[in-house]
Parts: sequence; structure tokens; C-alpha cells
Amino acid sequence: MAEFGTPGGNSGEKTRGRTTIADGVVATIAGIAIRETEGVHSVGRGASKAIGAVAGRVGGSSGGGRGVKVEVGEEQTAVDVDIEVEYGVAIHELADRVRGNVTDAVETMTGLEVVEININVFDVHVPGDDDEDEGEERSRVR
Repeated sequence: MAEFGTPGGNSGEKTRGRTTIADGVVATIAGIAIRETEGVHSVGRGASKAIGAVAGRVGGSSGGGRGVKVEVGEEQTAVDVDIEVEYGVAIHELADRVRGNVTDAVETMTGLEVVEININVFDVHVPGDDDEDEGEERSRVR
């Protein structure tokens, strides 16, 4: 959790209060920046991915930090993320875009320096595969 004082008035030495940024806030900012990157199909795996999909359907629930882990210090943060990419996307270029988007969003919104972003690509999404899988799952549970 990041904590820092806000300089007050002309004195420079006094502060007008303390700002605390929770780890979950940084994870949500990073998660949204990742999802907004073209070529990323989904963020997180298994349970976190399913929970994120359900949370996204519930009003008022952003689920932005699902599948994103962060370590937040007083001035710096590190991010770990699991992503599924779209088939045909150059993964090394996508990773660069993800890192740029996350760094811009987190540093702009929090003032924290992003020192590391670890990306684990766990799957490739092939269009059409989801339709077949969903049909099989539906027939099994009815």
C-alpha cells in the first residue's frame, strides 16, 4: 500500500494530509489498461477469469483487477499478470504495448513508478472455439 504526504501551502515542510493507495486500486488500474490493449482476449485464468466474467455482468462491479497481482511500495510498484491473447497477434509486440499502457495508466493515476511488469501468456484464443465449448458445457449441466 502506497502512502505519501501532500505538501501544504508555501511552507514546503508541512503536509496537508496523507494519501493512501490500496494495492487493489493499482491492480484495478493495471487490469483495465491491460483489457483495453488490442490483442488481449482475457486476463486471468480459471477461477479468477470466471469470477471476472461474472463480476463484469453485475452492475457497479468493475472486476478490473482480476488476474492481476501487484506489489506496491511507498514510491514504486510491480505488476504480474496472466493473459490470453488473440490468435495471430505478435506476442512480443503485444507485451510491449501492455507494458506501455499499464505504465502510463498507473504512473499517471497514482504517481507510483512502475518498475516491473511480468506477463505470463497462458493461452491463445482461437475464434470459434468458445462457441463449441459453451454448448458442451450447457448440455452437461442441464
